[in-house]
Amino acid sequence: MRKLLLLALFISLVACAARYGNFMRNTTQANDKKMADDVAKKLVTLYPPALTRFDLQHATSDYFGTCLVASMRNKGYAVLEYKAKRKQGRAGVALSYTVDQLKDTGLYRVTVLIDRQQALNRVYKVAKDGVLYPAGYWVRKE
Repeated sequence: MRKLLLLALFISLVACAARYGNFMRNTTQANDKKMADDVAKKLVTLYPPALTRFDLQHATSDYFGTCLVASMRNKGYAVLEYKAKRKQGRAGVALSYTVDQLKDTGLYRVTVLIDRQQALNRVYKVAKDGVLYPAGYWVRKE
């Protein structure tokens, strides 16, 4: 029960911070790719590919971000990558992400903020053999 409450608290800390990006230091590239592919797979269920353009709201210089952009494009999305001095034009759907970890628990959280108001969250756990797997369902806040 305590772990469930801790997990709920962890998920409820959604997209309130103004910091976006990947804040993980000890994750492997395989695990980053697995989380990024999982995010793209979830986006397909909510936004139709080939009809949706996502505008990234921050730089994606980390491996998770690079994999996320590639996976979204492979699924059929148009993705406008972040540029500091972008001209205002026809806007797509704003997209930001945060990848972080709850200290001393082995739980990793991916938060995707869509259109500056809808948040998707999922918690992952790394097994003792280093394999990453979801520790729960996607949580969607509208």
